[in-house]
Amino acid sequence: MKKSISILSVLVVMVSCVQKLIEKPENLIPRDKMVAILEEMAILNAGRTTNTKILKENGIEPTTHLFEKYDIDSTMFVESDRYYASIPLEYLSMYEEIEASLTEKKEILDAQKKINDSLKLLERQALQRKNDSLKAIPKKIANDQK
Repeated sequence: MKKSISILSVLVVMVSCVQKLIEKPENLIPRDKMVAILEEMAILNAGRTTNTKILKENGIEPTTHLFEKYDIDSTMFVESDRYYASIPLEYLSMYEEIEASLTEKKEILDAQKKINDSLKLLERQALQRKNDSLKAIPKKIANDQK
């Protein structure tokens, strides 16, 4: 009996997770566009916490910028977000896609940073060799004059 109740409970939970609780809004943002918006929103929110001063100095309001870029308004965003959130498996899939994309972008940026750091190191070393050569010139001239 306990086993039957457990199985029934699991089935009820699974069905409720898949069932749509909210009707599809008329102005639903397409899934791909919503993923792009949510991804960019995550990046902007991270930037907002680390570079608030820069955003303020340049008069950038991240949310307004995002809505203008994607030609949406706050109502469309809220209704679409609520709709997708009412389908937990779909919403989870969207966030997994966002996480994978952000991880890939981070890896690309980290690799580019390593390249840039290596180039800067080479430039500093070349500049140091040049400075060392220039410092040696007066000594060489002095020795040649003797």
